[in-house]
Amino acid sequence: MEASGSTRRTFVAGAAAAGGAVAAGSAAPPAVAATAPAPGGGRSTAAALVTVAVLGGGVAGLTAAHELAERGFAVTVYERRALGGKARSMGVPGSGRGGRAELPAEHGFRFFPGIYHNLPDTLRRIPFPGNPRGVWDNLVAPPEMVMARTGKEDLRFPLPWPGHQPPDLTLDDLRRALTALVETLAAIPAWESAHFVNRMLVFLTSCDERRDGPWEDRTWWDFTGAARMSTDYQRLLAIGVTRNLVATKAEEASTRTVATLMEALILNGLGRGADGPVDRILNAPTNEAWIDPWVDHLTSLGVGFRIGWTVREIAYGSGRVTGIVAEDPAGARRTITADHYVQAMPVEHARRTWGAALRAADPQLGRCDRLRTDWMTGIQFYLTERAPLVNGHFNCVDSPWSLTGIQQAGHWPGHDFTADFGDGSVVDCLSVDISEWDRPGMLYGRTAKRCTPEQVAREVWAQLKAALNDTGRVRLKDGALHSWFLDPGVSGLGTGNPVNEDELLVHPVGTRRNRPQAVTAVPNFFLAGDYVSVDIDLATMEGANASARAAVNGLLDRVGSTARRCVITPLFRPPELEAAKRHDRVRLRLGLPNLFDLG
Repeated sequence: MEASGSTRRTFVAGAAAAGGAVAAGSAAPPAVAATAPAPGGGRSTAAALVTVAVLGGGVAGLTAAHELAERGFAVTVYERRALGGKARSMGVPGSGRGGRAELPAEHGFRFFPGIYHNLPDTLRRIPFPGNPRGVWDNLVAPPEMVMARTGKEDLRFPLPWPGHQPPDLTLDDLRRALTALVETLAAIPAWESAHFVNRMLVFLTSCDERRDGPWEDRTWWDFTGAARMSTDYQRLLAIGVTRNLVATKAEEASTRTVATLMEALILNGLGRGADGPVDRILNAPTNEAWIDPWVDHLTSLGVGFRIGWTVREIAYGSGRVTGIVAEDPAGARRTITADHYVQAMPVEHARRTWGAALRAADPQLGRCDRLRTDWMTGIQFYLTERAPLVNGHFNCVDSPWSLTGIQQAGHWPGHDFTADFGDGSVVDCLSVDISEWDRPGMLYGRTAKRCTPEQVAREVWAQLKAALNDTGRVRLKDGALHSWFLDPGVSGLGTGNPVNEDELLVHPVGTRRNRPQAVTAVPNFFLAGDYVSVDIDLATMEGANASARAAVNGLLDRVGSTARRCVITPLFRPPELEAAKRHDRVRLRLGLPNLFDLG
């Protein structure tokens, strides 16, 4: 995980790990020691003797480095591409003209719901000029969101918070909002709405054992009774909250995962246990507002960065990890040695590096082979005319490829988009996430994976227009489309062998039991990443951050450190529901359904 680190300061030296370098092939690759602090790095002498290699520079890896560096450990982060991982932003190569920066691009748009607590704590501890609360002050709250319907009026929702100023509305806006409400009420019969409310009450009052057992093993489609419901019920309440938000099919998604997210967002909207509003985004491109200041801060703490290193194998022997076989930027095989190792790589990349001996040492590693990943990838459209879209996120719930998006320039008050980016003609960036890559589209009758990149762009643009231009108002104009940019992690589209370097963990039933703990049975090896088991049962930046905190706490325990442990804040539990959950626990043990469960 990833943003250019070639100019970052690196520190070379340190103690070799127990067991020394390990041979790969017929000869041992040259050893590279994880870094020790440079003089004046601010570490205590005792802690400076403990070196940690963090493998992966995404949110999880940078969080682990942050927490360890603050506690005096000698940390080196090894990253194969660029710092920031799936969260990073990037420039469109060659798009800047006349002294302007390249057009801003990204793997997919970022948002920071108020249910997050651990990641916001980290953001507050990253200094940013002029911000008393660091990078956290770069979060802004969009005032509204839309569920865009194809062939119907869109459902527009205000997202109020203290100090919120609602957008000005015209009579036509009011007419459309009322029409959408009436259409939805007419399309979803009252008994279906009552059924869904009942199912949510069942989950809200279910004990942890029922959530971890029956609800983990039951699909959201089955739990909500979607098969016997209307099309609008299925689109809005079954599919819309699974495929579009967590990239998992409703027919496969775990009820526990989906309903836990919905519960947290409902409580967030009610102002319960939240760090902030339901929807927050950064007020500038991600690297500018967050990743680059973070790397600068970690560098000031003495963290070393090695960019362009690809981990090939976690070498194991005598009950410990003895080194990391990796390729350096020149393609030469090297062995990285340290006292401890935190592997903060995506699961689809991490599990390729675990040999038979390491897997035998900790069976939870083998269970990671059962974890599934899927594609949820971004494309950006650059506009020469600002589109009159919602002032926030939109969810095209009827789109074949499950599109969600946001128009960004209006949320970046520190930038004059035309003056700062591109060739001087672009006024905005429409950033769109594609969550469904295996369903035929509208134009070509092919899945996204079978389309060429150009066909993907044309297809997504057509689906956006179908959802946003469908009720007599033209919002997206072909003549205003300047260019587009598809996530560079995707390759081979239309060739029969498509590849996505940045897949997303998805959550079919039973997934939770296969997610590993951050602390492994190997005494000097720890896991961090959005696939590691934490309280938020979802592949998120919050989960990546929390897992890294858990890994650091495990490392502190293993070395007998007296340093304060990382605080890991769980999802909010409303105390007024605890009595109902205790009652449900008794009913579960008696073999009875939840009190509210009407089937």
